[in-house]
Amino acid sequence: MHLSGALLVLTFLVAPGWVLDAYGAAPADDPTADLPPVMILLGAVFGCVTFHVVVQIPAGLLGSWLGRRGGVLVSYAVAVAAAGALTLVFLWGVVGVADVAELTALWLDYMARAAVALAGYVGLTSALRPRPARPFPGVEG
Repeated sequence: MHLSGALLVLTFLVAPGWVLDAYGAAPADDPTADLPPVMILLGAVFGCVTFHVVVQIPAGLLGSWLGRRGGVLVSYAVAVAAAGALTLVFLWGVVGVADVAELTALWLDYMARAAVALAGYVGLTSALRPRPARPFPGVEG
């Protein structure tokens, strides 16, 4: 999970749209601004960590467990589907995003980041998964 968390943090090098909107809402030298710019950065970091713990870790574990016999693509598809459902529940139910347009934009943003990070996790776990032993050709048993 450390790999997927690191990949998720790296995807935040491209700032989410809500961060860019928040930075552009008030000039940095405006004393009446609601939040100082460092709080917007901390909000993005907190959002990344929360998403990793609440959505990405369960989705990666579920994808690895349910897709263990189906191969890498099945594991990845299950992980992304689980992440999609968990992200929707998290944004709508926990965060309370009610506007459909805003919910869709946030969901797409988080899912694009999750897809990249989960690809790294599923790739690593499938490479480390033990393979069944195969007998030598021509040997019965």
